[in-house]
Amino acid sequence: MVEKIEKSEEEWRAQLSPEVFHVTRQHGTERAFSGEYDQCKEPGIYTCRCCGHPLFDAEHKFDSGTGWPSFYQPLNDDAVATKDDWSMLMKRTEVLCARCDAHLGHVFPDGPMPTGQRYCMNSIALELKAKGE
Repeated sequence: MVEKIEKSEEEWRAQLSPEVFHVTRQHGTERAFSGEYDQCKEPGIYTCRCCGHPLFDAEHKFDSGTGWPSFYQPLNDDAVATKDDWSMLMKRTEVLCARCDAHLGHVFPDGPMPTGQRYCMNSIALELKAKGE
């Protein structure tokens, strides 16, 4: 189990840019094909931009053609949490940072094997770090 980080809205606003705050704390979405990691092929570990928690390995990233960075699995079982999201009047599965509950994106059952999952993430919610950094 990951130790949770809890901060007030004011603390998050002071720490994050307005754009990062909107996506990660207010469950926003960046425009498709606008994020820095959509076409990124660099190795490393994608971490939460809010708290630095390791989320995804670049080795599990694939080009989904959707305009957002996509992964077929999280780094490990403690990396992310999910919850039902009915905000678009249909059921989707929201993906959150397991440590600070930052909104990262959504997961869909149309990804490649071996998992068949597509973790469709907002670039602005992620930060790519070299392994071991």
